[in-house]
Amino acid sequence: MTPVRTPEPVRAKADAVSVAAVDPAREAAIDEAGTAQVGEYLGHSVEGERLVTHYFASTHPGYRGWRWAVTVTRASRAKTVTVNEVVMLPGEAAVVAPEWVPWSERVQPGDLRPGDLFPTHADDPRLEAGFTEVGAPDDVRAVVDELGLGRERVLSPFGREEAAERWYAGDFGPSAPIAQAVPYKCHSCGYWIRLADSLGQAFGICANEMAPGEGRVVAYDYGCGAHSDTVIDLPDQPSAEHAFDTTGYDTLELADAVQSEVEAAAEPESDDELK
Repeated sequence: MTPVRTPEPVRAKADAVSVAAVDPAREAAIDEAGTAQVGEYLGHSVEGERLVTHYFASTHPGYRGWRWAVTVTRASRAKTVTVNEVVMLPGEAAVVAPEWVPWSERVQPGDLRPGDLFPTHADDPRLEAGFTEVGAPDDVRAVVDELGLGRERVLSPFGREEAAERWYAGDFGPSAPIAQAVPYKCHSCGYWIRLADSLGQAFGICANEMAPGEGRVVAYDYGCGAHSDTVIDLPDQPSAEHAFDTTGYDTLELADAVQSEVEAAAEPESDDELK
């Protein structure tokens, strides 16, 4: 069987008139940006039949590595070219903005501020429809409400598994440095409140205000030094008697009036007073 060869793309033949139109292209770039912003000629590229783009370096301080691209063309049998467009394009060394990312992908945990609304996609795989059937018996409705399923949308198995993996690998999972440094784990701690649903098999809430995980979801094999079974034996310290410093003294600055009274009291008594 003869192999089928893929035809090579047909390259447009360079039009001599359009290739030689460097000066008209430079004039078009100068009209767009000014003489001081257009630098040396960088070459050309053939875009199609009688369609050529000429490149000139940009000398603007804020656009180092960019270049002016002037595309020219001519009609069949015409002797002169026409400028199609003048644009500035980035070169290999140009500083360009990062690729645009939709806002829904740019938002990160912690970005939500008071008053902000973060809509949920209708096809979010982390959610599924809850039990909101109208006219359900009261006993069925009571069970549904107790299980937390009477909402418009509830957590799907995928969302539950994704959350569990994220929590387990996070700062309050067993691989955290603080959990590796202590012998006690959360599942045996009196401050650990187990979650009510199936996630309670592996996660709970810490209720110890002195612990780093207080008020957070912590894994059952996470741990810290504030475990309820942590006991430290401190030796009884004997109460010391009052001690007096007899090796030094303090200098006391007295007011002038007080100083005069002290000096007067220190003077020796007269002979009359002694009689």
